Amino acid sequence: MGLFTSMNISASALTAQKLRLDLISNNIANINTTHIGETTASGNAVPYTREVAVFSTRPAESRFSDYFKDASQRMSSEGVQVAAVIQDTEEYRLEYDPDNPDAAKTAEAGIPVGYVRYPNVNLTEEMVDMISASRSYEANVTALNTSKAIALKALEIGKG
Repeated sequence: MGLFTSMNISASALTAQKLRLDLISNNIANINTTHIGETTASGNAVPYTREVAVFSTRPAESRFSDYFKDASQRMSSEGVQVAAVIQDTEEYRLEYDPDNPDAAKTAEAGIPVGYVRYPNVNLTEEMVDMISASRSYEANVTALNTSKAIALKALEIGKG
């Protein structure tokens, strides 16, 4: 494990949590967006769909010396990365409002005539996710600062 490995791990987690916070704020901003400019085959408006980040481990960078190590000593991952941004598959919220311009004009599966589809964004769920992402971000800032302090202390010890 190199001197900057822990800093790279924390930096990757900070980047991932920042993207997660960006997605959450985008979901909250579009909580009432009933038409994103697309229509279904029947001509009904398509609402905004909640987006969620999927994380995975980031593979470690291979060094030439790693090939000579025993497999049990090799690090398999080094941080986190966003594997994908997916759309939530939860059902849209329906409200009867036949005067709304985005109300269904023709019936189709899951939406009767006169109903408006609202995004599948739940404000309570988004706020809980925001608190979780914010706390994760704070924890990684603390880990990064600790790694920096350890590196500085090692330099002081080496200086004599």
